[in-house]
Formats: sequence, C-alpha cells, structure tokens
Amino acid sequence: MSQADETSEKQSRAVERLVNKLTKEMLWIYILRLLQERPHYGYEIKELVTKRFGFSPATVSGYAIIYRLQRDGLIQSQESSESTRKYYEITDRGSEAMKLAKEFISSTMMKVFDITE
Repeated sequence: MSQADETSEKQSRAVERLVNKLTKEMLWIYILRLLQERPHYGYEIKELVTKRFGFSPATVSGYAIIYRLQRDGLIQSQESSESTRKYYEITDRGSEAMKLAKEFISSTMMKVFDITE
C-alpha cells in the first residue's frame, strides 16, 4: 500500500469515527428532534431515525436512550388508549436541552470550522 493510500485510509477511519460519534453516540438529540414534531412509540422512533437521518441505531440502544431520557425528565411516556403501545413525548426540560445542544453545536462548528472551506 502506498503512503498516499495509507494516509487516505487513516483519514477515512477518522471521519468514520466522527460520524459514529455524531450519530449513534448522540442518538438522544435525534430522538428529541423527532419528538418535537409529535409523540412516537419506541419502534417507530428507530424507523424514523433510519429514514430521516440516514443511520440505523440498534434497537436495544434506542430503548436504553429512551429510558435515560425519561429518567432525566427530557421525555415522558403515556399509554395509548387504543393499543398497548407506549408513546413518548418531549417535555419542557427536553425542549430546553435541545436549545442548549443547538447553541453548543453551533458554537463548536464556528470555532472548529471557521477557516475550513
């Protein structure tokens, strides 16, 4: 393998790690984003993340994040009267967390990529 190919492969791995950090490891912001629109049930959230954001989180990961979001008061659940499904909705605290996350990400983007074309 040439040095150029090796450098390209290392850059690809670095970008791949970045993508994983900003998608699968930050799944909570994608879930809250969907819940800003309307309540959803668990499996529906996983499907919508895949469809809307282009990555497929593990089902177990999705439910683990939903549990943490509930525990932290960012979402709440309610049982459906028509089915056995549990629907999740964003709370005021969750909306505030999204505002703070947006401010942080925007600020970071400006600082990190300010001279990148």
